[in-house]
Amino acid sequence: MNTNHRLLLIGPTGQVGWELLRCTATLGTVIAVGRGTADYTMDLANPDSIRQVIREINPSVILNAAAYTAVDKAEQEPLLAHAINGTAPGILAEEAQRLSAILIHYSTDYVFDGTAQQPYLESHLVQPLSSYGTSKLAGEQAIQAVGGQYFIFRTAWVYGTRGQNFLLTIQRLANERAELKIVADQFGAPTWSRSIAEATAQVLTQLLSPLHAVDIATLSGIYHLTCGGQTTWYEFTKAILAHGERRPRIVPITTAEYPTPAKRPGYSVLSNAKLHQTFGLTLPPWEQALELCLGSF
Repeated sequence: MNTNHRLLLIGPTGQVGWELLRCTATLGTVIAVGRGTADYTMDLANPDSIRQVIREINPSVILNAAAYTAVDKAEQEPLLAHAINGTAPGILAEEAQRLSAILIHYSTDYVFDGTAQQPYLESHLVQPLSSYGTSKLAGEQAIQAVGGQYFIFRTAWVYGTRGQNFLLTIQRLANERAELKIVADQFGAPTWSRSIAEATAQVLTQLLSPLHAVDIATLSGIYHLTCGGQTTWYEFTKAILAHGERRPRIVPITTAEYPTPAKRPGYSVLSNAKLHQTFGLTLPPWEQALELCLGSF
């Protein structure tokens, strides 16, 4: 592997970014960029900040693991969500194209409305239900409008050992409450942040390897990247607590019984066939990934 590659990692302290910092270390020099907690400071809500940092670093790969992820709060802050999730990715794409760099960007199952009966393909109609989903879709479209060497990985139900996520919330609540009411009519594939980072590193290994010269632009596009299988938040909770010491009573409820400011898709299972066909990669079943994650604490 050519260790002269300079990888710019935006958002190194988030769930995916923290794992990427470790999984991409063998691919070259990784330069972490964040808001006061990394080698450089970048404000994704400030286009000039984005351009300035990228032009100082001159990376050959840009990994954008940062985003506005407060789904419900985005209903009250749509402009900020759009600036970070919608406008910033387009600027990253412009800078990547100027440098002939590869751009890796992460999107979400929330670009879909959840009315499908089978796993969503990358080509399925997008119709977000929330300000967050709308902002993430805008980011996808901004990158596509620029073109170049880009890979948009849509993932879903992301959790890990740090940050704010469903796994850590359930573990905390299990210690505080005797009963948990959990939504049982939303379907998806819980995806460990390390699985995302490992798959990303494997894709980059193929793209950067001198042994497999490929026309990267012909592979560019949107790919779904989640763990295998599907479940509900209720069943996911049961699986999490099966590994814990505290066993509160778990009560299944409907989405209607747990109203939130942002509407969630009822079904957001993504098909990973394109990722497998193109790169030969298959993420583990969600149950296996959860066991590995719980064993890593």
